[in-house]
Amino acid sequence: MPFARALMFSSASVKFREGNISLVQGASRGIGLEFVTQLLEKSKGNVVATCRKPNEAAGLLDLKNKFAERLDIHRLDLTVDSTIEEVAKSVKDKYGYLNLLINASGILSMPDILRPETTLSKVNREALLIAYEVNAVGPLLVTKHMWPLLKAGGGTGTERDFAMVASISARVGSIGDNHLGGWHSYRSSKAALNQLMKTVSVEFARKKDPIVCILLHPGTVDTDLSKPFQKNVPKDKLFTKEVSVRKLLSIINSAKSSDNGKFFAWDGQEIPW
Repeated sequence: MPFARALMFSSASVKFREGNISLVQGASRGIGLEFVTQLLEKSKGNVVATCRKPNEAAGLLDLKNKFAERLDIHRLDLTVDSTIEEVAKSVKDKYGYLNLLINASGILSMPDILRPETTLSKVNREALLIAYEVNAVGPLLVTKHMWPLLKAGGGTGTERDFAMVASISARVGSIGDNHLGGWHSYRSSKAALNQLMKTVSVEFARKKDPIVCILLHPGTVDTDLSKPFQKNVPKDKLFTKEVSVRKLLSIINSAKSSDNGKFFAWDGQEIPW
């Protein structure tokens, strides 16, 4: 059944009803920046891009020069709630709604602090908490604050009757698919993200909100995040960010209301929890 429409703002506050509005958090580089690029190049809608240090985000600033009227750039730090709230207010004031939220942020390693653990003996509290905060807690809080905007947007400006939340997870976050062990912080933080977003999807459905929530595995992508760990990846399994994002956008664009709460790989196949 199609989702019921939910209008949370007056018509006077909605200024851009003729086009879809997308928000990409974690947009300064890698997959996030590529999402912003392809959304701007392949659609006519507006994009809100967020990152911790906008003034240092050269890729976003270049896109702003090309798409001045369609790209907004805001500071959003997943560890600072007030920055999430400020972005939500800015989107509400300018557009009044959202059609698509992409949670693209992720952390795998940090010099001298966080590195994928090959054994239990290398696990430490600080690394675990950093991974959880960035990979799971932050995306959940962004979804929480964008929720009213997604409800207001539904499918406005698109060919469907619901808005979407697409969060970048990872196959290693699957408990059912874990046959190698290791990578405790990254695996468990992505498993936490999966559980949190699955729980959100259940609430959206129960309340009949016009929002579909999915999780996506992008494959192993040639980005700064994966570069230190590409040694044993076959060449045909290492994707460019352009190819990966093109495949993920295809999944997002073809999603149905019945896909709410599902976890998909880049090739459209469902991944076990």
